[in-house]
Amino acid sequence: MSTRVLISGASIAGPALAHWLGRYGFEVTVVELAPALRDGGQDVDFRGRTHLTVLERMGVLDELRALGTGGSPMTFVGPDGRGLLHLPVEFAGGDLEVPRGELAQLLHRHSSARAEYVFGDSITALEETPSGVRVAFRHAAPREFDLVIGADGLHSNVRRLAFGPERHYVRHLGYYAATWRLPNEHGLPVGAVGLNVPGRLMSVGAAHRDPARAGAFCLFASPELRYDRHDPAGQKALVRAAFAGLGWRVPQLLESLDAAPELYFDSISRADVPAWSTGRIALIGDAACGATIGGMGTGTAVVAAYVLAGELARADGDHRAAFARYERLLRGYAQGCQKGGDRTGPFLAPRTATGLRLRNALLNRRWVLERMLELGKQVSSVELPDYERESARRPLVTG
Repeated sequence: MSTRVLISGASIAGPALAHWLGRYGFEVTVVELAPALRDGGQDVDFRGRTHLTVLERMGVLDELRALGTGGSPMTFVGPDGRGLLHLPVEFAGGDLEVPRGELAQLLHRHSSARAEYVFGDSITALEETPSGVRVAFRHAAPREFDLVIGADGLHSNVRRLAFGPERHYVRHLGYYAATWRLPNEHGLPVGAVGLNVPGRLMSVGAAHRDPARAGAFCLFASPELRYDRHDPAGQKALVRAAFAGLGWRVPQLLESLDAAPELYFDSISRADVPAWSTGRIALIGDAACGATIGGMGTGTAVVAAYVLAGELARADGDHRAAFARYERLLRGYAQGCQKGGDRTGPFLAPRTATGLRLRNALLNRRWVLERMLELGKQVSSVELPDYERESARRPLVTG
């Protein structure tokens, strides 16, 4: 009998892991709270040799290149609309930039033939037994699995149930961010143009696929706020309060919030979990070592899925050894990528006028941009085993 694995989360890490586990012969179920795959969200990027190698081994690199946006340049302007700083496509979009929703759909399509997907449900309890993990669900009947993997993001439900409260692992980094879609009524170009004042950024740009649509992104400095993560109206009120009184296009963008079909709103935070597994339960992606924005979370999630599945397949049923090797190989790499999230808020919206001037002066120098790009590629690189080449020499065991 093959090993039964339950994955919580169907964003990026979950379907990527389901793809590899299904390929190795595991019996995979993915449970997702949302009623369907989530559409929209910011474009995501892949950077450096490691990200592209894993995508190529998955067999999805060519398809993703066809979905590529070509990158999204970003221009910062002052209250009078005058340009202060321009970041070219290679800085903002990495080696390959794709719409997040289309990436999620592609990974689901590549994994769904070998995995069971259950939407509109979530885990309510986890109980380890001598032979596995007994899982209770909000709607479905309880089931037992050999392993449970939390791929459910920075606010991981699996981490909360198996490791303890979120406050023990997630640290607020001093900023909040929001994104939403709106009609492109003013002929905005592709790429973001944003008003930058101390501690705040409000930007907008046309969608790559549909020039009739646009996407807004904002970020603001703030102490930790108390709000309901499932109350979009309350979150919209927080955005309006943070940007009240600003000129440029800000009033029109705030008005568009009322009709926005979907709002993403969250703190810029990072997760630090001392151990990524406990017993038969493990964490992957942002649940284990994530940062909301700027921590190369998408690329790290795809790499982590490749390594975790490969180690489980080569472990001959010894999940403890597989979890230990997975963490030993990736912890330093993931933490190095994650550090970028610490700098995202201060980079996009320095808190002082002096900080804004210094950032603009530095990044208006081409050699500084090129050096930052090179450092980013170095951080996102790690040597990985070639698990499928190993399997050609020695059959991988999943039972």
